[in-house]
Amino acid sequence: MKLSFCTFFIAYIYNMSVWVKSKKWMKLMFPKYVWKIKTNEKKIYLTFDDGPTPEITNWVLKQLKIFNAKATFFCIGNNIQKYPTVFNGIINEKHSVGNHTFNHLNGWKTDSKKYIENTILCQSEINNLNSENNTLFRPPYGKIKPSQSRKLRKMGYKIIMWDIISFDFDSTISKEKCLENVLKNIENGSIVVFHDSQKAWKNLEYVLPKTLDYLKEKGFSFEKID
Repeated sequence: MKLSFCTFFIAYIYNMSVWVKSKKWMKLMFPKYVWKIKTNEKKIYLTFDDGPTPEITNWVLKQLKIFNAKATFFCIGNNIQKYPTVFNGIINEKHSVGNHTFNHLNGWKTDSKKYIENTILCQSEINNLNSENNTLFRPPYGKIKPSQSRKLRKMGYKIIMWDIISFDFDSTISKEKCLENVLKNIENGSIVVFHDSQKAWKNLEYVLPKTLDYLKEKGFSFEKID
């Protein structure tokens, strides 16, 4: 069995799971992806996928400001194009932004050439409004082919995965369970996934302020990924 096929197969198992916390063996199998930030300090890295979204992204920015927290937003290029003012709000608040493709593509179901072109299209939207050099990329759904990953890394991107996924987008789980997903699994350097999207709003509205408040009380700071 070729290594690339083996790697892809394991990625398939991983992404079809309902694991809230990424497994250690997954991080060992994919060492070139960023799963967690190595630190002995009480730092957390909150990330928000699928925006910018009117009202919801602005609400997230207000919550972060209350707690003097920085975060990283993995934005869809089509949403940046439609809502440039909301995107500028992220930049003006000095948060980090990352590429989430232009059309939120599933890498496994997309031709690699098209996938890369779609990523470049998203990057153009980011660069039009953000003067800082940006090299962060998160594959939608966490699904990316090895060939796509290699190409993007050769282009200078850091592929950012996660240590904890809140499952805020899942309408079948309660907001209390969503909060538990985050707080019970937090460690120094954890990268946590939320979504500033309409789909996640029901859970996010409840979970984000409580997460910020609880972890700040525990002495954690909230940092952006560079």
